[in-house]
Amino acid sequence: MEKYQVAIIGGGPGGYVSAIRLNQYGISTIVIEKERLGGVCLNRGCIPTKTLVKSADLYSEIKHASTFGINLENPAVDYQKMFKRKNEVAERLVSGVEFLFKKRNIPILQETVKSIKKEAEGYLISTKDNVIFAKYVILATGSKPTELPNMKFDGKYLLSSKDLLEIDYLPKKILVIGGGVIGCEFASIFSQLGAQVEIVEFLPRLVNTEDEEISKRLKTSLKKLGIKIHLKTAAQDFEIVQDKILLQCSNRKKIETALILVSVGRKPTCDVKFENFKIVWKNGALNIDSKFETNQKNIFAIGDVTGKMLLAHTASKQGMLAAKIIKQRENNEKEKIDDLKYENIPRCTFTNPEIGSVGLTEDQAKKEYDEIKIGKFPFTANGKALGLGETTGFVKTIAAQSTGKLVGMHIIGPQATELIAEGAILINRGVTAEKATEIVFAHPTLSESIAESIEDIEHCAIHKL
Repeated sequence: MEKYQVAIIGGGPGGYVSAIRLNQYGISTIVIEKERLGGVCLNRGCIPTKTLVKSADLYSEIKHASTFGINLENPAVDYQKMFKRKNEVAERLVSGVEFLFKKRNIPILQETVKSIKKEAEGYLISTKDNVIFAKYVILATGSKPTELPNMKFDGKYLLSSKDLLEIDYLPKKILVIGGGVIGCEFASIFSQLGAQVEIVEFLPRLVNTEDEEISKRLKTSLKKLGIKIHLKTAAQDFEIVQDKILLQCSNRKKIETALILVSVGRKPTCDVKFENFKIVWKNGALNIDSKFETNQKNIFAIGDVTGKMLLAHTASKQGMLAAKIIKQRENNEKEKIDDLKYENIPRCTFTNPEIGSVGLTEDQAKKEYDEIKIGKFPFTANGKALGLGETTGFVKTIAAQSTGKLVGMHIIGPQATELIAEGAILINRGVTAEKATEIVFAHPTLSESIAESIEDIEHCAIHKL
């Protein structure tokens, strides 16, 4: 039986980052991961998807190259090459993480954890062939796609996001059930590449967790790409006729398609058996305190399994903070970390146009503060955006009326997922609109739109009518 100070169950962006940070602290750690390091994000989620996003965006730009004085005739999509590149990028990144583990001598046990048993000084973690002892355990077991009761994944007609990424051909038509982040990203990708795409969404708007103005603008943009959108519509039943799928919707409409992507969310998962103790679940996720500790002493949980915010960078940050708590306990230091404010973690949607947001939406801000002030600035008035030929969208910044503190920023437009980092810094540091206007933004840049949206809070944006 091998002994470690920490055993991490799951090697995704929460688990592997925790392991590296603990190794930096000089704390012996093992990662138990049944597949490869990187989890869903690196292997079959964030990274391969964003690689396809680049291909789709580039193809879309090439088709409009004549606008920039470049004449290219008959550009064509070779999806098998795109598919190959997607896999190569994911493999390079995963191999890089594995190399980090090898150089740092962090052990990896490639097995499935069956059970955890509480002992006097720690825990026994059992797999099929091994038993590991550890004083601390970090559960980083992730999440899995949610299935609809009457539409189970079959890998051929009814696909999860993982299934769709494994198809090496471009479908002629695809129906997306679910207009959230993942559904809209795939809809944007395949529509730009030439597939016919339709979205069926039960709720009244797309990306329902985003600011309502952002949702409306995204709907308009996706419709311009040729995507048909059915809101307030439920997918009721389906039948397969001559290798085609007929979906029956709640609006009495039948939609014919080649494939259906079921993208109605993800749910936390942890199939470990806890032998002589119980771990508390709440609202379908492992319940944790502000130190990421479960109800069981020295058992922590991070990432999607906590249900806090199902994002890779949330998992990584939780993991680094949990590692810090463990270090403090091992060194008998005062346990202290800053509370992780989940609403101030940036959120990114890689559609065309992109969405980046941080902090409170307009509706949330109105509920939390008596009065708010809003500044907006369109990319149509930004010089860099005009030069790029990407003027769709705007920056929206929200401040509390009483203090002037920035509490929310929402961007839809070119490079929104990169620009939102600036909003995250300002909001996390509690900067006021007045203080933010002291910052000099470089010209000509897209980030000037952030500056002008902040200035517009007091109706002082220079380039806005």
